[in-house]
Amino acid sequence: MRPLDPAAPRRILVRATNWVGDAVMTLPALAALHQACPQAEIEVLARPWAAAVYGAQPGVSRVLTYDKGGGHAGAGGMLALARQLRARRYDWAVLLQNAFEAALIAWLARIPVRLGYVRDGRGLLLTHRAALTPELRQVHETSYYLAILGQAGLLPLVPPPEGVRPQLHLTAEDQAWAADYLEREGLGGARLMGLAPGAAFGPAKQWPAERFATVARELADGFDAVLLFGSQGEAGACRAVAGGLEGLSVRNLAGATTLGQALALVERVGLFITNDSGLMHAAAALGRPTVAVFGSTNPVTTGPLGPHTSLVRVPVDCSPCLKPKCPTGDLKCFTAISPGQVAQAARELLAGAGEGA
Repeated sequence: MRPLDPAAPRRILVRATNWVGDAVMTLPALAALHQACPQAEIEVLARPWAAAVYGAQPGVSRVLTYDKGGGHAGAGGMLALARQLRARRYDWAVLLQNAFEAALIAWLARIPVRLGYVRDGRGLLLTHRAALTPELRQVHETSYYLAILGQAGLLPLVPPPEGVRPQLHLTAEDQAWAADYLEREGLGGARLMGLAPGAAFGPAKQWPAERFATVARELADGFDAVLLFGSQGEAGACRAVAGGLEGLSVRNLAGATTLGQALALVERVGLFITNDSGLMHAAAALGRPTVAVFGSTNPVTTGPLGPHTSLVRVPVDCSPCLKPKCPTGDLKCFTAISPGQVAQAARELLAGAGEGA
C-alpha cells in the first residue's frame, strides 16, 4: 500500500464498528488518527446504540448515526445516507468496520481515499488496502485497528500485540445526569458495586446469574449499593441477579438508561464485575477496578485493558470456542469458575488499587 500524506485531508470520515465493546477498542486508533492529522476534522459514522462511545472523544468534531432500522432502512436509505455524506465532502474514509457495506457507502459517497482491511469481498472498493495477515488475527483488537493506520504510514511505531489501552471520555451532560440520578436515589457519595451479567453475543459468554449474586453478597460489606447494568435484551439476566440479592440496596438499570448515562454511572462505581461485554471494555477504559469473567471468548484478542483490571478464567480444552452457544451444552469453561475465585480476584484488585472491600 502506498503511504498516505497525513497533511492532506481537511475532513475525514471514520466508519465505526457496530458494537459497544468493539467501539471502545477502536479508540486508540481514533486518537492516533487525530494525532497524525491534527488539521483534519474527524467525523464518525456509528450505529445509534454505539454512538455515545465517540461523543466526547478528543479530535472528534461530529458523530453521525447510521440508522438501518429507521431513516436509513433498505437500499433507498443507504443511498440517502451516501448522498448526505457526499455533501460533506470528505477527503478520506477510514473504515474500521470490516463489512462490504462500509466500503460501498464510502464509494457511493465519492470519498476519494478509502482505507480499510481487504475483507468481505470489498477490495475493489478500497483505494488503500490494508492486508489482514495471520499475525494480525492473533493480536489484541486495539492493535488490530491501529494496524490499519500503520499500513498506511500514519503511525510512527508498530502497534504492540498486547494492545493499547483505550481512554474513554464522557459528555458533561451524561455525567451531570449520573450525579443527579444518584442524589435522587439517596446514593450521592455512596460506595457502589456494578454488575454486568449479560452479554450480547450469546449465552456462552454469560457466567451464571446466581454466581454473580453470590459474589455480590460476599463483597457486600464493602459497598453501600449494587447497580445492575445491561440492555433491554439483558434484562432477564439482571432480574435473575437482583432476585439473589434480597436485603441489599439494588438498582436494576437494564434497559432504563441511554448508553451515555450508563457509562457515566459506570464511571462512579468502585468495583465492576462483568462478563466479556461492551461495558467491560468501557469500565476498564474509564479506569474503574474491573473483574472480567471469561469463558468462550479469547482474552488475548478481547481482554480488558485498563490500569485496574483482573481477568478470571479457567483453561479448558474447548475454550476459546468463540461460539454464541456452548457446543457441548455443559458450559464447563464457566462452571469451572467459582464465585469464590471471582470474589478473591476482586479483593486483590481493590487492594492493589488502594481501595478496600
